[in-house]
Amino acid sequence: MSMIKIEHLSFAYPYSFENVFDDLNLILDTDWKTGLIGRNGKGKTTLLKLLLEEYYYSGKIIKNVKCAYFPYPINDEASNTLMLLQSLCPHCEEWEFRRELAALKLSEEVLERSFDTLSGGEKTKIQLAALFLNEHYFLLIDEPTNHLDSEGRVVLAAYLRSKKGFLLVSHDRHFLDLCIDRVISLNRNNMTITSGNFSSWWNEFQMQQEYEASKSAQLKKEIKQLKQSAQKTAVWADRIEATKFQNGPVDRGFIGHKAAKMMKRSKAAAARQQRSVEQKEALLQNQEETQALKLKPLAYHAKTIAALHEVVLQYDDRFITSPLSFTIEQGDRIILNGKNGSGKSTLLKLLNKEAVSYHGELLMNQSLKISYVPQDCSFLSGSLSAFIHLHHMDESLFKAILRKLDFSRQQFEQDMSRYSDGQKKKVLIAKSLCEQAHLYLWDEPLNYIDIYTRMQLEELLKSFNGTMVLVEHDQYFQKAVGTKVIQL
Repeated sequence: MSMIKIEHLSFAYPYSFENVFDDLNLILDTDWKTGLIGRNGKGKTTLLKLLLEEYYYSGKIIKNVKCAYFPYPINDEASNTLMLLQSLCPHCEEWEFRRELAALKLSEEVLERSFDTLSGGEKTKIQLAALFLNEHYFLLIDEPTNHLDSEGRVVLAAYLRSKKGFLLVSHDRHFLDLCIDRVISLNRNNMTITSGNFSSWWNEFQMQQEYEASKSAQLKKEIKQLKQSAQKTAVWADRIEATKFQNGPVDRGFIGHKAAKMMKRSKAAAARQQRSVEQKEALLQNQEETQALKLKPLAYHAKTIAALHEVVLQYDDRFITSPLSFTIEQGDRIILNGKNGSGKSTLLKLLNKEAVSYHGELLMNQSLKISYVPQDCSFLSGSLSAFIHLHHMDESLFKAILRKLDFSRQQFEQDMSRYSDGQKKKVLIAKSLCEQAHLYLWDEPLNYIDIYTRMQLEELLKSFNGTMVLVEHDQYFQKAVGTKVIQL
């Protein structure tokens, strides 16, 4: 067991006017299997980088253990996977590599392949295996599920649960439930550490939010009463002042002294109440409030939006799916399910009228209006104004949606290349929410998206009367919004 202590840590990026952390204090046991959660932009990845000592900061980080970070760059991706593992873990025997692969449900044949031929999920598992084989390191794991399908997430969670300790950033609630025993939550106004998995933390957090909400209602009532009392006191004091000159010298002095004394007491009481109000308001700033989102689809003239009959998708001169036959009806929220490489994204691209090779029959009106959210968001850069102009969006509506997705007004002025991956994904989702379409196609919309926004989108889509086909591996989200599942 080793302890990591953070004392009075403050940090801000050079281009930012606000601190990411301000006087942060934390004690972390390296034996804990800890989930680090919080809204996009709250500093989760930043905290990991600070533990790696990659940034300058004020305060102290005290630790006697080395930290290792996932994901990390691979210098030569064309190299053989076994040779790569041997270079990363020179003290390990080949049987140890094979043991880790078995635990991760990876075929031993991946060791004979070059690393660049592996899927994103296979690369994730290989890198994590290498990190855990290097003992005496405390692992900082940053969003490992983004390239994993549903089955791969369950396998990785079981693998992590078998390990000693780590600090894990993830927004997948089911995944967190399966592998952590502590939660560090970066809230709006503070940070908390809780024993248990995500679900136990969430139950406790909701109870706290309900308590804070009741305090908020009581506080508003107290503020209203305080203002009314102060107003009455002011009116009464004015009347005393006006009547002073209608009395004799003794009475005038007595009444004036009494009024002044009472006013002094009233002001002191009001000042104490105001300080109390400010302290309570600081506590209430921790409430995680989300605003309802809206989506206005276009009505279609027919019940059936599109139909596929014996469609087989092709990629690089090879077939990647068995024959697919299904219809997309108005009001459907179809989940495309399947392992990585099974053709889910390719099918979305076909429905998006992109150049995709296939055999079979696709019946879809070419005048159909489609809104598409791609899986990749790394291409976003430049100003929001230019992005709005390029896509002919209503600027007020677009920015209002971003505000509901927890963007600050200061972020509107930043270059999008400085956004976190979660914030970039929110830009693409906000664009789709601005668009009126017959069919919405979302490819892994929750990648990098924080837990609160996931729930916000769930509430939107549960009441959504439009038509959607989406790829998403978050099991909570699938169960909440899906009306049909197509297995590839």
